Amino acid sequence: MRATMNIKNIIKILSLVLVFGFSSASAQTIKWSMQGDSLTLDPHAQNEGPTTQVSRQVYEALVERGLDMKIGPALATKWKAIDANNWIFTLREDARFSDGSGMTSEDVVFSILRAKQRTSDFKEYISTVSGVEAVGDYAVKITTSKPNPILLNQLSNIFIMSKAWSEKNFATSPQNWDAGQETFSAVNAMGTGPFRITKREPNTKTVFKKNKYWWGEMKDKGLSSIELMPIKNAATRVAALLSGEIDLVTDAPVQDLARIGFSPSTKVESTAQMRTIFLGMDQAADKLRTGNTGDNPFKKKEVRQALYQAIDIEAIKKKVMRGLSEPAGIITFPGVNGYTAELDKRLPYDPEASKKLLAEAGYPNGFEVELRCPNDRYVNDEAICTAVVGMLGKVGVKVNLFAQTKSKHFKELKDNQGDFYMLGWGVPTLDSHYVFHYLYETGASWNRVNFSNAEVDAAIRVMEGEVDLEKRNAAIAKAWKIVKDDISYLPLHHQVISWASKNNVSVPIRPNNEPLFKFAVYGSK
Repeated sequence: MRATMNIKNIIKILSLVLVFGFSSASAQTIKWSMQGDSLTLDPHAQNEGPTTQVSRQVYEALVERGLDMKIGPALATKWKAIDANNWIFTLREDARFSDGSGMTSEDVVFSILRAKQRTSDFKEYISTVSGVEAVGDYAVKITTSKPNPILLNQLSNIFIMSKAWSEKNFATSPQNWDAGQETFSAVNAMGTGPFRITKREPNTKTVFKKNKYWWGEMKDKGLSSIELMPIKNAATRVAALLSGEIDLVTDAPVQDLARIGFSPSTKVESTAQMRTIFLGMDQAADKLRTGNTGDNPFKKKEVRQALYQAIDIEAIKKKVMRGLSEPAGIITFPGVNGYTAELDKRLPYDPEASKKLLAEAGYPNGFEVELRCPNDRYVNDEAICTAVVGMLGKVGVKVNLFAQTKSKHFKELKDNQGDFYMLGWGVPTLDSHYVFHYLYETGASWNRVNFSNAEVDAAIRVMEGEVDLEKRNAAIAKAWKIVKDDISYLPLHHQVISWASKNNVSVPIRPNNEPLFKFAVYGSK
């Protein structure tokens, strides 16, 4: 009898081991890396690519762009314009936050109003939203100050938070990231999305676990978690992928793509990204902060054009980007409403013309200035800046490169510390209005070149409120012509992104460089 009991116990133990062993094997984790981390977990504090990538796993908006980049339902199941300025959004009734509490119209009203606050970096997205109110528990009325033909595009990036969670944790206002404020919502997150964050070590590790309350369905039911481990050094990031420590890199270095592609265990995917890389020049300061001229050469169009024509963008494409970039003439790209190939043509590379323009502007011997660049944000950002330094030196402009991490770079730009700087701009709304509203409108938050033109400001107002597409597109075309002729910025190229992963990991690449892990597959499926 005793022997029988022992055998039964052994069988029972073995059964448990098999069951738990199988469960452990089927619960998959994708280890994800990129060169820089999210700047904050507050979904309204920073309108920055990697930050939105992290928020997108946890938070959801009323509508979202799918794998085909088309707008579709998310927290709203349907919507309709009841007149030119009022919309009704019907909310899904099965959406729950990761603590199990249900999402209602109160949360949507709270979140949209929160995103409009002064400290929000998303307030420009919804500047035309003049009112939002609950219509019962599962419907919201949004009122705009004028007819807004791109409201859905804008709402796709306004994430919905829990009003109760925000009030409980003193997070009813967006973190003032520019001022270095630390808040609960900056290091904690709770949304309705497919994942919840269970561990946050900035610049080291962020752990996302499956949200058991999510209303949707994961493509790979065995995918239980994501681990984001930022690795700034490109060689180290690639080594981690090739050794199997990392499953996915969403900014694979161009210089290593061939090596990754030749490895039998890894693969590479590339696509044109919705982002343009450019250089900005402060044209408002009376004197350069870092210059040696006693004035500000950037105030003169001849100087801006001289710098433009001194940059050999084809050489940068070939040597720095390994062919994975597309020279740009404006700060937007194919697929964006208002883009035309004619506008996108660059001025010719002509160092002799540059020298002549500098002499005509009163700088026959050039001048000195500092170029500020991030070194962990864009594809080969510091290497691009290094190449530009050499090219401008050939026409007599001595440029001192100051490269630093993106968190400091962006914060100092907002604090007016840059004479000459690199920035990249995506267009998540796929409409030119987004570029003008942030980069060209008088006083706009990212208009650090201090461009101001009454005709452009008037055109922006038309873009925001004109539903006649012919008139609206005419205003966009007029604005592009003005800013292109002014050479307010120095466009460089449209970025191409490359993702690298293990062969058995599939995460669909999208032009906005945002992974949607709910569509990921781990294994041989």
